[in-house]
Order: sequence, then C-alpha cells, then structure tokens
Amino acid sequence: MSQDENHDGRVPLTATRAVSVFGISVVGFMTANLVPVMIVALTGELGFSDTGAGSLMTGSLLACAVACLGTSRWAAANGRYLVARIGLVLTAAGFGAAALIPSAPVVVAGVLIGGLGAGGAVSAGGAALGALRNPDRASGISGFTNRAVVSVVLFVIPVLGAGMGSAFGLLAGLALAALFTTAWLPNRPSRPVTERTEVSTPAKSPRTTTLAGIGLLACFAVWALSEDSLWAVAATMGADHAQLDETGMGLVLSLSTLGGLIASALVGLFGRRLGRTVPLAVALVAGAALKFSSGLVTDPGLYMAVIVAWNTIYMLAFIYIVATAAALDAAGRWSAPVLGVYLVGSSFAPFFGTLVSTAAGYNVLGFVLAGMTLVLTVPLLMISRISVDIEKTDAAYASPDINKAAIV
Repeated sequence: MSQDENHDGRVPLTATRAVSVFGISVVGFMTANLVPVMIVALTGELGFSDTGAGSLMTGSLLACAVACLGTSRWAAANGRYLVARIGLVLTAAGFGAAALIPSAPVVVAGVLIGGLGAGGAVSAGGAALGALRNPDRASGISGFTNRAVVSVVLFVIPVLGAGMGSAFGLLAGLALAALFTTAWLPNRPSRPVTERTEVSTPAKSPRTTTLAGIGLLACFAVWALSEDSLWAVAATMGADHAQLDETGMGLVLSLSTLGGLIASALVGLFGRRLGRTVPLAVALVAGAALKFSSGLVTDPGLYMAVIVAWNTIYMLAFIYIVATAAALDAAGRWSAPVLGVYLVGSSFAPFFGTLVSTAAGYNVLGFVLAGMTLVLTVPLLMISRISVDIEKTDAAYASPDINKAAIV
C-alpha cells in the first residue's frame, strides 16, 4: 500500500477526489446561491407572492441547515458515502419535481425535500474535506470552485429563461451528476491521528479539541449573521445612503464575484505558504473596518469600492475558517457541520440587518457589525492556532520517518 493510499491519516488531493469533494459541496450549497433566481421563478411562473416565495426558500435553507447538522456526526464516522448518496438523490428528486410539476403543493414539498437533501450533501462534502492534506489549499480550491460554478450557473439561467425548469431543474441535474462521483470521496482515517495523540498531548487534549470545535461552530454562526446582515441591506443602503443606482449595484455584484474568485485562487495556489492564523487575523480586522466604513460613506463610487473590498475579504475569512474546521479533525467532525451552522446564522441575517438599520440607521448597523467581528476575532484566532498544532501533529505522525511510539 502506498503512502497516498494510507487512510491512517490525511490523504493528498487528487483529480478524482477534487471532483467529488468540491463538486458535492458546491451542489449542496447551491440552493443558498440561487435563492434570488428561485424566488423570481416562483413569483413569475407559479404566482407565489414575494413573501410566500421568500418564506419557502427560507424554509428550504433551514431544512438544509438542519439536515447538515443532523447528519454531520454520521458523515464524520463511516456514513459519508450513504449520506452523500441519499442527500443527492433527495436534492435531484425534490428540485426535479419542483421544476417539472407546476403544482403549488408539489413545488412546496419538492423545494423543502430538495433543501433537506442538499444538507446531506453539504455535511458529506464537508466531512471529506477534513481528510485532505493542506486544509488551507483545499478550502481555497473549494471556494474558487464554488464561486466559478455559481457564476456559470447564474449566467446560464437567464440565457435559458429564469423559470422553474432552469432555476430548479439545473440544480437537480447537477445533483444527479454529482451522484456518480460519491465513490471518489476520501474516507475517514481508520483511526484519526487526533484520537491517538490527544491523550498524551496537553495542548490537544480531547476536551481542548472539543471546546475548540464547538467554539468555532458558534463563532462561525455569529460571523455569518454579521456578514450576511450587511449583504441583505447592501442594495438599499447603497440607494438610500450613497445614491447608488441599479446599474451600480449590478457592477458591485460582478466585481464582488471576481474579488471572491481572486481571493480563493490565491489561497488555493499558495496554501500553507500563506499560513493560517495571520491571514485570518488580517481578514477579520480588515472586514470589520470595511463594515464600519460601509455605514459612513455617501459617495457612490467609494461605497462600491468598500462593498467590493469587503466581499473579497469576506471570502478570505470564510476560506480560513472552513480550513480551521477541517484541520481540527481529520475525520471531519467539525468540517461536516461547519456550513450548516453558517446557514443557521445566515437565515436570520435579513431580519437582523433590516431591524437594526431601520431602528437605528446604517451608521449604527455598520458599527454593530464591525463590533461583532472584532469580538469574534480573539476566539477564532485562538482556535486557528490549535488547529495548526493539530495539523502539524497529524503530518508528523503520517511521516514514514517518524517514530510513532514517540508520539503516542
């Protein structure tokens, strides 16, 4: 058996593993990215009200989050293949039915079932991410893949016509395609390195690692709330506070996507050479400063620059937080639920963002969101350092020259 095929530790990223892990993760998280066009399809083709369509998509996202969290322990153990397959089948069946059967009850059931299935795909892909070496690089490539695929899909849907067939049918087709790649998912290590070393390494005791993992999930949910609250009001803030028109906001969306692609590509290319804790610290502090600035600037050009820069920094922080979750445990105990808790925080963001901005103004919203980020910076950096130590121990144990008895 070659070193690359030794599942007693993290495994290298190969073409087949990349297609499977990143493809399944992208499909699982695609619902969140397609919410705007799905709402357009529901209101335009089936006559849903704006509130009804928005509520249905919120229900689908919450179903995705619940399914992700509910299956994460199973996916991190020995069930990731089954979780992925069931999830993708439900995603294809649910969204496929919504696309093909123009009946309100069928569409409602299909969208909710599709959301549940997507949650299983997210947890399986997230758990598999933990099995890959160099979590920073793997998370960067995953982020780049997600942005690139979403950009293509968002370009194709208007070309096909933003109806039920394109908005929901395209996602169902992608889920079916991803179903054929599930066998390429990397399995959990036969016995994760952390299980062997935690008992004798005080800095990485089971209690420390568990607290770090729980803390990371809690921080990520609150961070998602702070980030997506700004995004939820970005258009209205731009119009009311900086006189930004629809054309300008469209340019912001395009440049934000480009910024995210560049940020994720940099992490994917350079990976470990950039480190983890320092870039995460820079991204969090810079993100807080940009969120604070967003509520102050009134010039449309400057507002566009602030929002684009914030979106680019957001992607960097997102990648490094996911990488931290993957590095904490090779079996994927924390990377499996990490996107699920993000969706939980994100689900409440529109309510929180509009509530604060309406009650206290955009200046106060920017101050509140920046403060939330700065408070989260300290625990996130501490957890990042713990993840680096664990990853180094994993790498040392996997080395053929190391004396395993000296570690355990």
